[in-house]
Amino acid sequence: MNTHAGGCRLRPWIGWLAAVYMAPLLPVAGQSLSLSQVLDQATQQYPFLKAKQAEVSSAKGRLQASKTDLLPVVIVQDQYTYSTNNSLTGSFFPNEGTNISTSGGIRPENIHQGVFGSFTSAVIEWRAVTFGRVKASINAAQADVNRSQADLDNELFQHQIRTVDAYLVLLIQQKLVDIQRANLERARTFKRTVDAGVRSGMRAGVDSALATAELARAQLLLLDSRQRARVQRLRLSELTGRVQDSVQVDSMRFYTALPVLPANAANAFLKNPSLRFFQSQVDAARARSLAVQRSGMPVISLVGAGWARGSGVANNGDAYRTDLVSGISYQVSNYLLGVVARWNLTGMLRARQDFKSEQFQVERFRQLYHDQQLRLNRQSREADTQYEVALEQARLAPVQLVAARKAYEQARARYGNGLTDLPTLVQSFVTLNRAEVDWYVANSNVWRALLLKAAAEGDLPLFMNQVN
Repeated sequence: MNTHAGGCRLRPWIGWLAAVYMAPLLPVAGQSLSLSQVLDQATQQYPFLKAKQAEVSSAKGRLQASKTDLLPVVIVQDQYTYSTNNSLTGSFFPNEGTNISTSGGIRPENIHQGVFGSFTSAVIEWRAVTFGRVKASINAAQADVNRSQADLDNELFQHQIRTVDAYLVLLIQQKLVDIQRANLERARTFKRTVDAGVRSGMRAGVDSALATAELARAQLLLLDSRQRARVQRLRLSELTGRVQDSVQVDSMRFYTALPVLPANAANAFLKNPSLRFFQSQVDAARARSLAVQRSGMPVISLVGAGWARGSGVANNGDAYRTDLVSGISYQVSNYLLGVVARWNLTGMLRARQDFKSEQFQVERFRQLYHDQQLRLNRQSREADTQYEVALEQARLAPVQLVAARKAYEQARARYGNGLTDLPTLVQSFVTLNRAEVDWYVANSNVWRALLLKAAAEGDLPLFMNQVN
């Protein structure tokens, strides 16, 4: 099907119908929002997008935090105490939490007189060899940043698609309100004419009843269209981050031209942001699994420490001095340098099981990626079908509208001359109203089919380039 040629053939019909029949229904310029303005508001103000942006910032903070593992660990302390110092020969296990110093003199009796003491220390530990543990943790944090960013990009794209579709639906609802308002005016004029004929005795009384019923029906259609338009305004305004029922949208060129579906490369949907998001989940799961696997590896550290101590108990003679100055003045100082290797052997067992668990997560996200790929492939082909059908409907809608208007004019003239009955005129009245509605809906469906194609391929400019 040559969609480009079909679109070109339709433009004269659309322009002529819009100028002749629909011009009074177009909104006044300057009172409505364009699609670009609505999209700007939606992308800048929608709270859920701001939440996704905060999630990205949080992931970046965790990345910076993981990089601090490359730095040496430096711990300094300074303490002043007041305690006794009785002790015995022998060892014991310290309790959980703060360790209690066991240093003190060994004497035949306990001395319960406390003395002041001091202790200052500095310990530096640099994990020189981690066998990839730190690097794997940093890579996992970076993968989480990429996943959060891909999630934001996908949510932003999906939100733009939802906003554009809500814009198009509201545009239809606005036009239907205008159509039903014009239809109501026709019904009022029609009723006045029929009532005049009934009063003059030229028409039967039943004609007045039928005209009244048709007027009531036109009023009901107008009320229904207004209600639908107001609901859609609320839905669109919600997507812009501010609920209000006074939003008016500009028809722009949606009813003066039809879009052309460009020929895109095969499998263009593979660039869809949702697929990039699913792929980022796979990559993040792989990075986490590697970090879990490396967590069971040993660590080789270079350690340096220095400390100084003071006590109210003298080194020479174990003499007691209870004054503060004697207690906090340093008596001894030491330093320590060394290489420390740590390997939690039982931790390897846990790391192995956690790694297996993470591998299943990798497989889970891989299958979700393929599931989304199938869905987008189906949506892309479905959009092609919908576009072809919608274009054919848009080709027939002008023909239907012209024929319906001509039938209505002829039926009204024949009824005025007494050549036909009222039910025939009412039927032409209803047919004209339906044809006006179908004309707008058919044209809008072509644009919505193009939007569906853009959504499947992850290419919003495919739609926007034909709007601007």
